[in-house]
Amino acid sequence: MNQLKLYGMHGAFKTAIETGKTDHYTNDQFMAMLIQSEWDDRNNRKTERMVKNARFHYSSSVEEIIYDESRNINRNSIIRLADCDYLNRNENVLITGSTGVGKSYIATALGHQACIEGYRVMYFNTTKLFARLKMAKADGSYLKEMAKLERQHLIILDDFGLQPLDNQNQLILMELIEDRNGKGSVMVTSQIPVKGWYDLIGEKTIADAIMDRLVHQSHRIELTGESMRRKKKMVNDQKS
Repeated sequence: MNQLKLYGMHGAFKTAIETGKTDHYTNDQFMAMLIQSEWDDRNNRKTERMVKNARFHYSSSVEEIIYDESRNINRNSIIRLADCDYLNRNENVLITGSTGVGKSYIATALGHQACIEGYRVMYFNTTKLFARLKMAKADGSYLKEMAKLERQHLIILDDFGLQPLDNQNQLILMELIEDRNGKGSVMVTSQIPVKGWYDLIGEKTIADAIMDRLVHQSHRIELTGESMRRKKKMVNDQKS
């Protein structure tokens, strides 16, 4: 079994033999148990691989999202996004709100759920991604980097808009959004409301083209309330 790389089946078989549970199964039940163990093991390893490749900066899950009324989070909307059907329709998700309200947490949770469902995901701090792609243009690896991004089902751009875009970043963002239009999804988190993204992008023609593709058929999550980090710190301080 190990030589055939049936590691899940091998583990289940070994455990069953060692614990004497083989007598509890009929032949077909025992075979079904071994096959199910192999399936679960392969699926778990695939998910671990996809999560690793996504390079999330945070650890979060949809099950742990706090649906506080003050945060303006609709539970049904999150549940619908968690089924990942928006990825099949190549729709985007735009998450806005002030610092610390949980934008990155929710984006990571939805990204992690997409990995579980078998979708290819990559997570980026937007500023670092732009710097990386600028370097790629300089060393000749730009087309390779863009092709890698294009293969993903979901690209997460975290902390978009921390600084205005220069001409080169405007064109990079335009190409990134254009490449994904109708072919893949983009999830964006930003402290700036969506209506302020036009001024952030800068050049009107490019801004119109980007926003038309980004906002069309997008899901919007507009978070409100106090900083979750501040709340957590206050709770910890009270406990100590």
